[in-house]
Amino acid sequence: MADLFNWQITLPIAAGALVLGYLLGSIPFGLLLTRAAGLGDIRSIGSGNIGATNVLRTGNKKLAAATLLLDALKATVAALVGYYFFGPEAGLLAGFAAFMGHLFPVWLGFKGGKGVATYIGTLLGVAPWMVLVFAVIWLSVAKISKYSSLSALVATLVIPVVLWFINEPKIALVMAIMTVISWIKHEANIKRLIAGTEGKIGQKG
Repeated sequence: MADLFNWQITLPIAAGALVLGYLLGSIPFGLLLTRAAGLGDIRSIGSGNIGATNVLRTGNKKLAAATLLLDALKATVAALVGYYFFGPEAGLLAGFAAFMGHLFPVWLGFKGGKGVATYIGTLLGVAPWMVLVFAVIWLSVAKISKYSSLSALVATLVIPVVLWFINEPKIALVMAIMTVISWIKHEANIKRLIAGTEGKIGQKG
């Protein structure tokens, strides 16, 4: 528990890590890729957000996959760069900032995606073995429920708990904060899940 409050990072380095992460995270790959492909503004269709799920609504699976990969990797890159130059705490802060940059990009009026891909990307950068845990939980819940959103919500809920129990309190704390923010961004999905109107995986219309 004591380690949770024992941060060694200096304020200038922390600020630099946050700025680096935010700038990388705020790159709107979904918007850029769909525009480059001649599909217009992704914000004008579906949920209106810039993530892979909405890109998939264009019918272009390759673009959706590319968006998912790039949205994850921008957080991974931020975390790894921060770690390489300034240590694990800087990497953790940079990954968190990339997540926030994706959700609230200044270039798009602070209206971004829901952050699942960048959540996974941050995990890959700071605790890579946990990506497998996330995947197992997501796939298990998806197989049972057929809800992609519920799978992500459950996975993000479990990850900080597992991190805490394997004695990674700082990472657990940051991922817990990201989980809370991700759940808030999924408010509409949660309401539809409760109402029984959330679309299932593979469901058309």
